[in-house]
Amino acid sequence: MAKTEVSTSEVLQGVHEGLPISTEATTSRTVVSNDAFRVVAFAMDRGQELTDHSTPRPVVVHVDDGELTFTVGGDVRELTAGDVVYLAPGARHAVVARTPCRFVLIMSMSPNSA
Repeated sequence: MAKTEVSTSEVLQGVHEGLPISTEATTSRTVVSNDAFRVVAFAMDRGQELTDHSTPRPVVVHVDDGELTFTVGGDVRELTAGDVVYLAPGARHAVVARTPCRFVLIMSMSPNSA
């Protein structure tokens, strides 16, 4: 997606339809990107994972559908649709899809958030 202007409101429809869950794959699509936020939609097939990593920015993850195991700093949680995770800057985390699932990651890009 092209850069989303902070000063211009937009409605994004069909995000899930444009990002199907592919067999044995993890796919992602950036749907908003500007100086304030980056929003990335993820689709993961059962058994797919994002290995342990961190980011210097605060992040919110919202589970749209499916079930996943989310590990934050060694704390393992089983998440389902509607669950939300807040990650402090630098928090190490990993994700494993227990079922085909979708989630949205929202990262603050503000220089004051790092």
